[in-house]
Formats: sequence, structure tokens, C-alpha cells
Amino acid sequence: MTGRERILAVTAGGKPDHLALMPITMMFAARHAGALYGQYARDYRVLAECQFRVAETFGFDYVSAISDPAREASDLGAGIEWFEDQPPAIREAEALLGDKSALARLALPDPLAGPRMSDRVAAVRMLREGAGRDHIVEGWVEGPCAMAADLRGMNTLMLDFSDDPTFVHDLFEFVVEMDLRFARAQVEAGADLIGVGDAAASLVGPRLYREFVFPYECKLIAGLREMGALVRLHICGNTRRILAEMGRTGSHIVDLDYPSPLAEGRAAMGPSQVLLGNIDPVRALRNATAEAVEASLEGCLADAGPNWIVGAGCEIPVGTPDENVHLMARFARSHG
Repeated sequence: MTGRERILAVTAGGKPDHLALMPITMMFAARHAGALYGQYARDYRVLAECQFRVAETFGFDYVSAISDPAREASDLGAGIEWFEDQPPAIREAEALLGDKSALARLALPDPLAGPRMSDRVAAVRMLREGAGRDHIVEGWVEGPCAMAADLRGMNTLMLDFSDDPTFVHDLFEFVVEMDLRFARAQVEAGADLIGVGDAAASLVGPRLYREFVFPYECKLIAGLREMGALVRLHICGNTRRILAEMGRTGSHIVDLDYPSPLAEGRAAMGPSQVLLGNIDPVRALRNATAEAVEASLEGCLADAGPNWIVGAGCEIPVGTPDENVHLMARFARSHG
């Protein structure tokens, strides 16, 4: 099987020849290929080349256009801080929607015209052309809670949940419509799969998640599926209190970060949900011996069962020994 066939098989409920391998690599990929991360995030050609290099070296089953959470916000007009060798950051003190009334005047951006969104679309197109039918090509959008926090400011959004719930619903509706447009452009450029990164969703608590975030994640994911895309939901942090809901979003793949045990995810979501993760990227991968990495992977497989994709809880960090990443690939290939 090719990597693409392998991921298609596991997400369709079939039996791949061995475990699929889909770790997130951004700064690790750039460093591996000798590129500065500022270039990786700004120039689709650098991103694609780094993804091809890391996938070829370590035998990954996919390539990804993920880079940073500031693409949509930047094209809407948010202030972005750039760094030579770090991801760009949104200047929260200058939040684009510091004044709530600005939402009514905010126009949906054209994903083929805005410089940063169009750069990701171009990355997807180049990844598709280079990957052919051998690898899954992954596009990426921000989830409703994460994107709202980028536009409003994290602390302010947390107050909005109680102070102005109507505004939060309006903001989430805007975000979902924007990211469906962004995702469609990526799918048309060749993305097989769209990742949804909703890191802020782990911070709101289960009651607010169920009331505000979950319905809009479901709406976004349903729209992505209607386009024919596979969907990967990635919520960083401790999601133990919302695992059941994450399994009901309709995502083909649900990532679990290391604070959320795979055994609990499997119990909450059932045997058919494909899980990905979740060894600690730092303690159990970057700073671990080869024996410890293998033991962590064995534990993940025992807890998750066969509908599991090999990966870390979040991004493989810079400084991770190449041998530990090669070990992940050998583990995937040796387990059918």
C-alpha cells in the first residue's frame, strides 16, 4: 500500500497493511531541511520542499500544509509579529475585534486573494503535484474557538461567553463560513484531508464547550465532509472532559494530546473512531531513549487498539533525535 492508500483504508474502516504514520512536523521539518521557520511560514515553496524532505526521510504517509494559526487572521487585517526562525504570532493587545461592533463591518476574505491564505492554497497545490497518489495531502484551517480567540483575544473571548453570548454565536458563524471557503479552496487545489486546529477549545470547560464550541465544530466538519474531504480534529491540551463530544463531531480522525489518555478516548468514542497520538512530544519523544519511545508506542497501541494512527500528542519538537522519529516509522511498519 502507498501512504495515501493506507490512510484511506483506516479512515474507511478497512484494514491497512500496517499502522499509518502521521506525526505533525513544522519546525522539525524546516530544521531537518535547513530552512528558517520564517521562510517556511511565508513561502509555500519552502514549506512544500521541507514536507517532501521529511516525509521521504522518515517514511511518513502524508504531507501537510500546516504552519501557524495566523493565516486567516492576517488576511482579515489582524496585526502579526514575524520572527526569523519562529512561528508568526498574533498581537493580542491589538486584537482585530477589540471593538465587537467591528464584526458587522468585517468582510469574508477571498482565500485566493489574501496573501497568507492563498500561500497555503499554493502549498497544497504544490504538495499535490509532488506527492502524486503516494501520500495524503493535508490542508488546514483554524477551528471556531481558536479562530475567535485569534480575532477577539483569548481573555476577552472568555468573558464574552457570559457577557455577550449572542456576539459569540455571531462570531463563530462568521468563522465557520470563512473557513469553509478557505477549506474549499484547499480541497480544489488537491487536499485529501483538512485538519481543524481548535486549541482554545480545551480551555473553555465542558459546559461552554457543549453550548458554544461543539455545535460549530460539527457544522464546520459537516461542511468539510460534504466537500468530499477527510477531516482531522486537533485540539491541543487536556480534553479529557470533552472526549465523548469530540467523537461525535463527525471527524474521521481525532487527535489526542498527551494529557488525554488514549484508553479514555477509546472508551468515550467507541471502537470505530480513528484516534491519533498521543505520546508526550517532549518527555516521551524528544528527551526519551529509543527503548522508552518504543514502550510508549506499545502502550498507545494497547490502549487505542487497531483504529489508531501513529503520532505524537502534538508537533514533533525541534531537537528530537532523528533515530527516535525513525523508530516511530519502524514501529508503524512492524504492526499490522
